[in-house]
Amino acid sequence: MTATTTAIDQVGNQTWYMIRAVAQGVAEIAIYDEIGAWGVTAKQFSQDLKAMGDVQTINLHIHSPGGDVFEGMAIYNLLANHPATINVYIDGLAASMASVIAMVGNTVYIPENAMIMIHKPWGIQGGNSDDMRRYAELLDKVESTLLTAYTKKTGKTEDEIRSWLAAETWLSGPEAVEHGFADQLVEPLAMAASLKSKRLQEFEHMPDALKNLMGPRAQGSQPNGGQPHAGQPQGGQPQGGEPQASAPTGGQGDGAQPQGSAPVGVQSQGGGQSAPTMQQFQEQERARRDAVRAVFQAFPQHNALRDTLLDDMNVNAEAAQEQLLAKLGANTEPTAPKRTDHGVHAGNGNIVGDGIRNAISARVQLDELEKDNAYAGMTLMEMARASLTERGVGIASLGGDRMSIAGAAFTHTSSDFGHLLADVARRQMLKGYDEAEETFQKWTAQGSLPDFRPMQRVDLTTFPSLRKVREGAEYKYASIGDRGEQIVLATYGELLSITRQAIINDDLAALQRIPRMMGRAAIRTVGDLVYALLGSNPTMGDNKKLFSADRGNQLPAGALSIARIDQAKTMMGLQKEGNATLNIRPKYHLTPISMESTTKALYAAEFDPAMAEARVPNPVRGMTEVIADARLDDQSKTTSYMAADPNQFDTIEVAYLDGNSSPYLEQQQGFTVDGAVFKVRMDAGVAPLSYRTLVKLPGN
Repeated sequence: MTATTTAIDQVGNQTWYMIRAVAQGVAEIAIYDEIGAWGVTAKQFSQDLKAMGDVQTINLHIHSPGGDVFEGMAIYNLLANHPATINVYIDGLAASMASVIAMVGNTVYIPENAMIMIHKPWGIQGGNSDDMRRYAELLDKVESTLLTAYTKKTGKTEDEIRSWLAAETWLSGPEAVEHGFADQLVEPLAMAASLKSKRLQEFEHMPDALKNLMGPRAQGSQPNGGQPHAGQPQGGQPQGGEPQASAPTGGQGDGAQPQGSAPVGVQSQGGGQSAPTMQQFQEQERARRDAVRAVFQAFPQHNALRDTLLDDMNVNAEAAQEQLLAKLGANTEPTAPKRTDHGVHAGNGNIVGDGIRNAISARVQLDELEKDNAYAGMTLMEMARASLTERGVGIASLGGDRMSIAGAAFTHTSSDFGHLLADVARRQMLKGYDEAEETFQKWTAQGSLPDFRPMQRVDLTTFPSLRKVREGAEYKYASIGDRGEQIVLATYGELLSITRQAIINDDLAALQRIPRMMGRAAIRTVGDLVYALLGSNPTMGDNKKLFSADRGNQLPAGALSIARIDQAKTMMGLQKEGNATLNIRPKYHLTPISMESTTKALYAAEFDPAMAEARVPNPVRGMTEVIADARLDDQSKTTSYMAADPNQFDTIEVAYLDGNSSPYLEQQQGFTVDGAVFKVRMDAGVAPLSYRTLVKLPGN
């Protein structure tokens, strides 16, 4: 069912909220307004979502200052309990309750110039001391519901999230991805619409540069019965002395609803100055960050301070210089040895991380060592220490012993040592994957599956020949039938670990040999699936075996010869679909290694060996490419197969999740892991698509 809904507020103004179907099974939702009675209500949202019918994918776009917590939690739970895959796109700002709703996404995308804000719920309450205590308890309970959503998405502890809520924390796009509030950073976007909500005035620590992007504020008063929220303005006290039933993180609507949102830069209704465009804001922010980096270029030992100032949009080059001078004049000794290399490795400004990464990569023969790299020749333990000290972490506070230092290198928030190791391990894994010698890719087709549900593939050879159309007659629809083969993905994987002991022992095998071995194992696993399918002779969608004499794709048992090769070629060429002759030709001959030499000799012979005295020319000379694989020896040392060209005909499909044929490497590190654990994962599925393009030649 296709449905498009636009919410209308109590005074008849259209708000920026929409649900619509954009494709079969795909719904798009836009929340560009406050959450609650003056914007997007849970009741309306529930009705609209239900009206969409069967939806497999939801694309949720958010640009909102927040709103009523109970309305927002209801929307969050409606989405969390929906069976669809949910992709969340933060198009500008996801603040307060809107940030909670964003946490429902299976994948959360955020542009570099967008922001997420989280803070504690609060409100205004009148009454006696008992009323105040009950209200405080209510706010604490509200905060616990928010913690559940944030911790579930980010994997962080409640204590970490509580500290951020208390501070009213603003996260840029890169910071949101770094801390787990978002999954993928995307290119900067122009702001989809300005936010005129008065809610924005309530945020205490909103960056000044971001305020200009949000557009003019709406005017109006809090409606009667206003419920407590995070940042309710003065004058918004509820009527009566009883505590209200909700404590939203962004508050309920608090004034006349604006007449819809206008693009950034449009002049306000009051005739005020227009806000800068997103492009102008991006240029200004880029220039500010470049100027701050320049101040610290010669002082890499203070990169921690530099990074803090880079994330503060209110700090310009002059302010950064003042803070750096204060730091230099504090009579503190530098935490790292004096360095003479002030260049930037890889051009991204992260001198410590890029230098260590290059040094490790050079040791395992992945990269050339960069000139004047200060970490060249260091052991893994020395690099672990440097990842802490050069970011301002005191070693003495960690206990000073090597086990503590190695552990802190993985877990300390200022260190990215574990991620650097993961990057090197991932590259080694892909190197092993690429260098592995496999044969199945030549004679199979690569496909793509969007998820792990079974999918049907229709054999392309079943399309009939074209019919003659008489002059003036109508064209007729061709029928390809409903026969199809099912293909489904499965996950294959293993774990590898880099322990603190490996770092102390300077054991490079964990970064060099083991990941390469796992990369080779990943591609070998797919090859195992393909050749196992040939040997198992599976039942296809028509309840018949892949190979059989009835299908005309299996010869009687016998020794391989020119005559049998010619017979198999003829069987493939005579395959039909109805009355249509398909004229399929073999391109590959698959043999066990024990038959490889014999098979190649038969195809290379100038004359048929069985008729050597008569010097009868070899009719199949050079007809196919011989592919030998030891997995066929495990099944039978005398059975071989012919396969057609997969670029022209359907043979066997090897499908990967989203078409990504490379293995994934995921990382876990922290308190429960003594070092770092890496998971190598491969999502693949194999299925035969047609029996007409394969012929089995059983041996004696």
